[in-house]
Amino acid sequence: MGSGDHKLDALDDGALMVLFANGDTAAAQVLTMRLLPRAYRHAARVLGDRAEAEDVAQEAMVRLWRAAAGWRSDGAAKVTTWLHRVVANLAIDRLRRSGRSVGFDEAGDPPDPTPGAEAHLTQNARMAALDAALAGLPERQRQAVVLRHIEGYANPEIAEMLGIGVEAVESLTARGKRALHAALAGEKEALGYGD
Repeated sequence: MGSGDHKLDALDDGALMVLFANGDTAAAQVLTMRLLPRAYRHAARVLGDRAEAEDVAQEAMVRLWRAAAGWRSDGAAKVTTWLHRVVANLAIDRLRRSGRSVGFDEAGDPPDPTPGAEAHLTQNARMAALDAALAGLPERQRQAVVLRHIEGYANPEIAEMLGIGVEAVESLTARGKRALHAALAGEKEALGYGD
């Protein structure tokens, strides 16, 4: 390590992520040295298999590097929390695919309630799916649904904006919500809503 790398050692993980996103490969090396062993230990504890733990740890780090470009350094999420959540999910997926059971002790710590980079990506996917479903609605339904459920206006305000009665607004929003539900029903699992 060069003399400049010692300065990197003093930086927190979030700052290193931002530096890496801006092309600093030395920041990536410091972060890898810091986080890869943790990811491996976590995976090994859950999986009980060194080779699988190595695969999971490496995949988690790849996902971390992919998330770097969108990483916020404002402290909204800790890099280690995000990484451990990814390791836990990857390990549990492997256990399920192999038919091994996942007990409470094997699942790791409960996730940090603070949204991380993965949560932001999921939210972006959800918004894109919603936008696509909204685009499929007839214009008046789309306007009523957006004004009511996204912008938060009350039905009388929407009625005034659209030049229709309150009952018509209620009808449009009800039909629009049903159509959105039908359009998005097949995507619930892909968008992270599960059952």
